[in-house]
Amino acid sequence: MLEIIQQYGAMFVVGSWPNGPLGGFAATLVLAALGIFLSFPLALLIGLARVGAWRLPRYLATAWVYAFRGIPLVMIIFWAYFVLPRMTGLVVPAFVTALCAIVVYESAFLAEIVRAGLQGLPRGQTEAARSAGLSYAQAMRHVILPQALANMLPSLVNQFVSTIKATSIVYVIGVQEVTFAAQQVNSIEMDKALQTFLVLACFYFGGCYFISLLAQRLEVRLGKKRLGLA
Repeated sequence: MLEIIQQYGAMFVVGSWPNGPLGGFAATLVLAALGIFLSFPLALLIGLARVGAWRLPRYLATAWVYAFRGIPLVMIIFWAYFVLPRMTGLVVPAFVTALCAIVVYESAFLAEIVRAGLQGLPRGQTEAARSAGLSYAQAMRHVILPQALANMLPSLVNQFVSTIKATSIVYVIGVQEVTFAAQQVNSIEMDKALQTFLVLACFYFGGCYFISLLAQRLEVRLGKKRLGLA
């Protein structure tokens, strides 16, 4: 295992960069971070629609959530891989294809985090904001969402951890992330598959464990802040 790290450590971390595209665990983190960042605005709209009073947007948002939460990510990736080039008429890079699939997939999960964050606040918050003369949109923007986002932070970080692990499937369309790097190493070192994939597991475990610790610290700090305000 140490021999694999010494010989192919750079490939696991950054792939062929700087002589080629960024890969390895760095590409995994970039893909997961972009997926969360780009899917959150969509998830916010879906989550707001889920708790809104208008029936049609609520039904459409509910259908979106249940549909994409019930479909494996690998299927969405394959759909994006074959559909995006036909829709755009362009050759879509594998990284962009994977990112689009992850954005759609994660938006369904993040929308439920948004919904739970909004519904976790006391109803009196909205009523107090409306009685102060704010419109529904203003109450959401200035009063409800800031509080709800603070409550969502630990769940959002945990979802980022899940996204990091979910990106392991994108190697099937040639995205050069850390699992792709492990496959390359395994094809070179044919008799060291166990050591190679143990190294891969260590990268996932180490990265996810660190981010999980961050989520726990965020949760503790938010808890202390609430107690201090109380």
